[in-house]
Amino acid sequence: MRTLLLRVYLSENDKYKGKTAHHAVIEFLKEQGIAGATVHHCIEGYGIHHKIHTASVLRLGTDLPVIVQAVDREEKIRNLIPKLKEILPTELMVVQEVEVVSGEGFKEDV
Repeated sequence: MRTLLLRVYLSENDKYKGKTAHHAVIEFLKEQGIAGATVHHCIEGYGIHHKIHTASVLRLGTDLPVIVQAVDREEKIRNLIPKLKEILPTELMVVQEVEVVSGEGFKEDV
């Protein structure tokens, strides 16, 4: 069984239908029955426009990076990518194969 890790790179100010984009993605992943997902609130980063976003004390109100990560079987991850592209058409998404060595949702496969 192949297992994939999906990463979606966002910023904390990205919105989708009145919600923060990362929260909308987490809700979507949960609705789809994905084994697990986590939002990482980052302290610094930059994207396609090469503007550095940082949590510096001197720069209050910054638009910090956020990464949503999800892990599940390949088929489940691949099946939800088209809908994620509709929700977030311009955001960077990457998928990589991972080996699950432990985890409640993967007991029978480890």
